[in-house]
Amino acid sequence: MNVLIAGVSTRAAAESAARAGFAVTAIDAFGDLDQHPSVSAHALRDGFSPGAAARLAQTIACDAVAYLSNFENHPGAVTLLAAGRPLWGNAGDVLARVREPMLLTGALRRRGHSAPDAWVEARMPDVDSGRDRAWIVKPRASGGGRRVRLWRAGSPVPRGCYLQEFVDGTPGSVLFAAAGGRAVTLGVCRQLIGEAPFGASGYQYCGNILVGDGEDDRLVGPARALADAVCDEFGLVGVNGIDFVAKDDVPHAIEVNPRWCASMELVERAYGLSVFGAHATACRDGALPDFDVARARRGLRAVGKAIVYARADVTVADTREWLKDSDVRDVPVPGARIPAGRPVCTIMAEGPDAEACHVTLVQRAARVYRACEETHG
Repeated sequence: MNVLIAGVSTRAAAESAARAGFAVTAIDAFGDLDQHPSVSAHALRDGFSPGAAARLAQTIACDAVAYLSNFENHPGAVTLLAAGRPLWGNAGDVLARVREPMLLTGALRRRGHSAPDAWVEARMPDVDSGRDRAWIVKPRASGGGRRVRLWRAGSPVPRGCYLQEFVDGTPGSVLFAAAGGRAVTLGVCRQLIGEAPFGASGYQYCGNILVGDGEDDRLVGPARALADAVCDEFGLVGVNGIDFVAKDDVPHAIEVNPRWCASMELVERAYGLSVFGAHATACRDGALPDFDVARARRGLRAVGKAIVYARADVTVADTREWLKDSDVRDVPVPGARIPAGRPVCTIMAEGPDAEACHVTLVQRAARVYRACEETHG
């Protein structure tokens, strides 16, 4: 069965699908050197957009389509992508509802879950409840933490953005498969945000750590309940994620990512679960995996990934050597010109706990930067 996968970066999802036995065609922005050898890859390096990817996809025959980031912000592109063939993922009308900040907040609070206040008006109301709290400005079409910043009280909110109350805690996410209003939790991760060792800043996403046994144990139950509530309320299907900020073992839901998430390859790596296989089965058959995340975590170490962003404009040399290191992924093609702020590659690591895993990620990022610097000698 041939499945077409489209999104900014497809390497991990395409690899998962190929391992699950599918014939895969991929459309993304990079055309990484380490795409699975059986994947037919198409790269829109000169200007990826969901619309452009969907138009190209319409010229390619397949049995089903699936989308990744950042299609969730473009329901019209999802409709075009799926025209004339089955969609493995959430339809445009579901995306429009679950990505509406105030609708999500209200729904979760009615069900007894925590979610920060959100305002979609052009200016924050001049009320006491707003003055004494910190707020962040977020684009409605958010992705990867780009253009997210603290809001200065009284200043206008840019068009296309909204305000969300700032929660001081540990950023994380819960990953799950959904079908028929039910969810099966696949993993609970910590998020790496704005970390300088990876070339990131502000609220920019730069990786995840899937914590091991004995860490964040009290967060697993509430995170699982959060996934159940979102699935029941919005009728999600396939694999999805919810970003949250954990404070006192309570996950405060920030937003829903209603598609494959970057951290899902950690689930596959740590637990041996075929995540794209679970996605396909949920979407095609309405069936969920027989999987217990609490049991799967027992005795396991922390597994992590980090995106290494270019600190300056760089042209990489012969990156085929990078393929020898299984912990370096999303390898750019030899001679690729990478502007400052764009991803160079992804690095993987594991350790006895999240802290040790993070240390190894930082060390491996430093090696990538040294390799880039040697290129410019």
